Amino acid sequence: MPNKQYRVDRLSQEIQRDVDEILLKRVRDPRVQGVTITGVDVTGDLQQATIYYSILSDKASDMEKVQAGLDKATGLIRSELGARLNIFKTPEIKFERDKSIAYGSRIDQLINKLHQQEQDK
Repeated sequence: MPNKQYRVDRLSQEIQRDVDEILLKRVRDPRVQGVTITGVDVTGDLQQATIYYSILSDKASDMEKVQAGLDKATGLIRSELGARLNIFKTPEIKFERDKSIAYGSRIDQLINKLHQQEQDK
């Protein structure tokens, strides 16, 4: 059903926009400053949403702090979403680090390294 997919996509976009705003304006935890929401996957039944994020740091300790901050703020974020979204039941949410950004960054590093080796020859 194309209509159902449209609803899922629209809800994903709304959640992404709203969570970004909630993190900026409502969540006071310093651990989540600098978090960028990169995407949202919502299940077909609209019951669960996985929110993908990235941070500028590669350090594992920073990643753990951010994840802990997001986990702690999940209740507040979900209740804020409930007030904003025009939907019967607010989906359960969980946060996951977007690994594609780090992967892309690593590919860039390898390409730059190859270019540097070519120039050094």
